[in-house]
Amino acid sequence: MNTVKTMIDIKEKVVLGGFPQKIHIKGLSEDKPILLFLHGGPGVANRHAVLGNEELLKDFILVGWDQRGTAGSYEGAKAEDLTIDQLVSDASDLVDHLCKRFNKEKIFVTGGSWGSLLGTWLLYKHPEHIYAFVGFGQVVNIHKNELISWQFCIDEARKVGNQKDIEVLEEIGPPEMGCYKGGFDAMMKQRNIMMKYGGYSKKEGKQSYKDAMLKPIIASGEYSPADLYGYLNGYKFVLKAMWEEVGRTDLPATCTKFDAPIFIFDGKLDFNTPAELVEDWFNMIEAPVKELIWFENSGHNPMSDEPERFIPLLKEKLLPLAK
Repeated sequence: MNTVKTMIDIKEKVVLGGFPQKIHIKGLSEDKPILLFLHGGPGVANRHAVLGNEELLKDFILVGWDQRGTAGSYEGAKAEDLTIDQLVSDASDLVDHLCKRFNKEKIFVTGGSWGSLLGTWLLYKHPEHIYAFVGFGQVVNIHKNELISWQFCIDEARKVGNQKDIEVLEEIGPPEMGCYKGGFDAMMKQRNIMMKYGGYSKKEGKQSYKDAMLKPIIASGEYSPADLYGYLNGYKFVLKAMWEEVGRTDLPATCTKFDAPIFIFDGKLDFNTPAELVEDWFNMIEAPVKELIWFENSGHNPMSDEPERFIPLLKEKLLPLAK
């Protein structure tokens, strides 16, 4: 892949919802449309994973954002401010900021995992400056989500006769409204077992959640020492503060009508946010344009699992809307 020289490369803090938050903007030209990435977690920053994508940089100004409470936006964050409404409001403020800074009427937004939920609510509540939203690893209903994910783990452990994993899963038990007995630590045990059996990604199988998430962040060079401190402390801080509310998520009951286009790029092999929940909700959606695209060989993150298909499709669906 050829090296692309970026003409825009801005790391800064902007005030969103009254609180300073870290963003990084990269692009070749201010004439390009803006693509804002919403990271997952909540609390798992992803600037390192998106801003170096040379194929996307050819056609978009890319924006990575450390959401309130994590990485470069950790210092001074309060648990009581970590709510879905507040982060949706922060995201809307950021969209407005980017439109004004680059003299744009609208931008594109994409988000994976928790970012798919944040982006869905952003599109639902504040569509006026959004060309379109693309969700992947799409969250639909967290109660059902976690029950399916837990069952996948115990079924896979039984198939191979891994008694240790079975005992761990039986000890933490099936989650209730997305919450595991034992809280954050129990959830991480379930996620590590899910990773082992390929429920996150067949490519990432046998890795721990920490290895798959933390090592690339530390190795990337994208984050300052203060950002890394904020990430290492923030991902647990944010998830613990928000997960009970996130666990009540039920998009089919609350969020089906949109005033801007919505695309779902989802991996068929995803058992982190199980793919089987997506289609019924998608069929309920009313929007000017909607499309569900399946990635047959992908898990939770098709942008990582099948980039050779994901990136061209993203351009194909989005770029005409900017014209």
